[in-house]
Amino acid sequence: MSVEIRVPQLPESVADATLVTWRKQPGEAVGRDENLADLETDKVVLEVPSPVAGVLQEIRVQPGTSVRSGELLAVIGAASASVAAGAAAAAAVAPAPVAAVAAAPKLGPAAQRVADELRLGDTVIASAARGGRVSKSDLVAAATALSVPAAAVAATAPAAPVLKAVPPPSSAPASAAKPAALAPAPATTPPAPRGMRADRRVPMTRLRQRIAERLVQAQSTQALLTTFNEIDLTNINELRTRYKDSFEKQHGVKLGFMSFFVKAAIEGLRKYPLVNAAVSGTDIVYHDYFDIGVAVSTERGLMVPVLRDADALDFAGIERGIATYAQRAREGTIALEDLSGGTFSITNGGVFGSLLSTPIVNAPQSAILGMHKTMQRPVVVDGQVVARPMMYLALSYDHRIIDGKEAVQFLVTVKDCLEDPGRMLLGV
Repeated sequence: MSVEIRVPQLPESVADATLVTWRKQPGEAVGRDENLADLETDKVVLEVPSPVAGVLQEIRVQPGTSVRSGELLAVIGAASASVAAGAAAAAAVAPAPVAAVAAAPKLGPAAQRVADELRLGDTVIASAARGGRVSKSDLVAAATALSVPAAAVAATAPAAPVLKAVPPPSSAPASAAKPAALAPAPATTPPAPRGMRADRRVPMTRLRQRIAERLVQAQSTQALLTTFNEIDLTNINELRTRYKDSFEKQHGVKLGFMSFFVKAAIEGLRKYPLVNAAVSGTDIVYHDYFDIGVAVSTERGLMVPVLRDADALDFAGIERGIATYAQRAREGTIALEDLSGGTFSITNGGVFGSLLSTPIVNAPQSAILGMHKTMQRPVVVDGQVVARPMMYLALSYDHRIIDGKEAVQFLVTVKDCLEDPGRMLLGV
């Protein structure tokens, strides 16, 4: 009896997806719940699990094709007696340790591609696991430590991606092109002769297309303005130095800077609710809750997971939530609902060395807080010039509903809370 494999029901906000790659080929045995293919949407990568065990008989959709909910992807047939007998015999000859199989770490789509390309066994994968999950960078590091051929590791390392060239749009439809960010690198790429001026046309991934669309939409529909301030992080640095070891020991997560900024932003949003509001037609929608988006950079592009009801979280809860979302985003296993909504966002360009920037609002939100690099700079304190760890803050906001007064006062509130963290405990 044959079983049809169809595109899972896509989220309401997602019209279609691109079939990126097949994990199985016709004639190969398939286990129940085993991943058959990866589907890329404009936000996340979805897996297509097999509902039954059997043999993949036919593939109906080729990689790079756009598909919609319910569309037929493949057909799975029942495993033949010879295949079943061969599998049973192989299992009898070389039984796998039950404990090892049960504890096998879960691989996301990106990590699975690395494991397949480097042909890494379960032992290597298990050695790279952290907390039951394995990221792409973990596998590359494990392969390097075990002396996997350098060329193979280099082909999968994120530091040096190789983009696959595609024909101009006139020779093939854009939907038939495989997304470059997820396409396997060619075995060899001959260098261009010296003096040659070559052009390469590479299709955007769906995520990059969505990012571009939203950024242009924000700039064309909102009256964006940015105001700046600077903060002295001396007191926060002293707090982190004093309590970071005991904090990590007690809560199992590191004490970073972001939890302080989330808490300070919430204090500012309480005082100036317009910064937490949004425009809907000719109405202003005030949010009486605080869902804070924290921008995370991944190999596929920028994602903004949302901390729901962030005001109800303590410092450990905020740090734990950010770490979990960042790991899922980079592994490609983050859920669509984790990226939806949000009333205010925070982005940290300082981790890449940015000294100053004007972040773009994540529409339909009305404001975004930009953090930057911390640098020792001379400042005047009590009439004396001293060196202090200083950071520039930027608040980009929609001037249609937020006036300069509210924007500046919000940023001053954030500055006061960060320079004197006791304010956040006392609510003053």
